[in-house]
Amino acid sequence: MGITLTETAANRVKLFLDKRGKGIGLRLGIKTSGCSGLAYVLEFVDELNEEDQVFEQHGIKIIVDPKSLIHLEGTQLDYVKEGLNEGFKYTNPNVKDECGCGESLRSIMQNYPQIILPYKKHYTQIILQRVQLRNSVKQCKNPHN
Repeated sequence: MGITLTETAANRVKLFLDKRGKGIGLRLGIKTSGCSGLAYVLEFVDELNEEDQVFEQHGIKIIVDPKSLIHLEGTQLDYVKEGLNEGFKYTNPNVKDECGCGESLRSIMQNYPQIILPYKKHYTQIILQRVQLRNSVKQCKNPHN
């Protein structure tokens, strides 16, 4: 699944990177904060960390650390204008609840122990196991489907 980026968001990130004059991409992360427990973090990246996962679309690199990836797997990043407001919009399938501003969330993965292994092949296995677990929970909550 990974992280996806709309063309509109990619154009906006490219504009920001060009204005900044340096940077290899944009880091998408999660931190403990906000009214729902977690908050999205966006920041420029000048160099990669060894454990970073890199997703590239429309010529833009989105960099995610493994601890954030379990909450962000499958997220689409868009850039939208709504009335006088504009900004990045997150469509995240892992969201259980979020606040009205859309900047803070409660992930369905928050209640599970966080086990992150330092090898990329294991990240995928952990994410797949959590996706399977999430699908099992959905089936249990709605047994008539």
